[in-house]
Amino acid sequence: MSSGKVILGAIAGLATGAILGILFAPEKGTDTRKKIAKKSKESMGDMKSKYEDVIASLSSKLESVKKDASQLFEHGKEVAEDAKDDASKLYSGGRDLAQEAKARAASQIK
Repeated sequence: MSSGKVILGAIAGLATGAILGILFAPEKGTDTRKKIAKKSKESMGDMKSKYEDVIASLSSKLESVKKDASQLFEHGKEVAEDAKDDASKLYSGGRDLAQEAKARAASQIK
């Protein structure tokens, strides 16, 4: 669930609770308002805690992705270097074979 939905749900719940609390309160208005304020502060604390947990989780996942990407990049560089070395060896081998074939052809012509 996205953090935006959690926050929106918490705010909607807070507002609904406050309205119902006022409508059905058996106590004086000042006492009811104090209770609502207290519950609001508690709810805000809970929301802040959940928000911080989500941020910590996202930060951890981001670091993990960055680490994985770095490892993949390094592996890709190694693969590219190996391919370059293989291509260089194949080129050298082909060049040597071509020179040998040229030398044999020249010796047969004479």
